[in-house]
Amino acid sequence: MKNRARTGFTLVEIMIVVVILGILASIVVPQFTSATDEARENALAMNLFRVRHQLQVYKNQHNGDYPTLADFSDQMMKASNKTGDTAEPGTNGYPFGPYLQEIPVNPFTGGLSVGTGAVGSSDWYYDPATGEFMANDSAETAAF
Repeated sequence: MKNRARTGFTLVEIMIVVVILGILASIVVPQFTSATDEARENALAMNLFRVRHQLQVYKNQHNGDYPTLADFSDQMMKASNKTGDTAEPGTNGYPFGPYLQEIPVNPFTGGLSVGTGAVGSSDWYYDPATGEFMANDSAETAAF
C-alpha cells in the first residue's frame, strides 16, 4: 500500500486557532465599544459648545435677552432685527443671525427636540431665563 501524503489540518489544530481568535476578539471588542462612547461624548461637547456660543451671540445682540422656548428655533435660525422680530437678511434695519443652520442632533438620544421638561422628556434642555442649554437624556451627560 502506498502512504498518502498528509494534507490539511487536524481537528485539534483548527480548534486551537478558533480559541486563539476568540481570545483576541474578546480583548479587542471592548476597546471599540469605549471608542464609540468617547466619540459620542466628543460630538455632544462640540454641539453644546456651538449652541451655547450662538446663544451668547444672540443675547449680546438682543439687549441681554435670550430667545423664548417657543421661538428658540425660529429666532435662532432666522435673521432678526434689533427688536427681536424675525426678518429676511438685509431688511428691517439691522438684521442679526441666523445663529444656527439647524438644531444639532443629540448623539446619545438621536433626536433634536428642545424642551424645558424633566430628564428624558426631550433631547435638549433649554432655560430661556438663564440661557442654559444642555443635553436632556441622563445624569451621565449633565457634566457637559
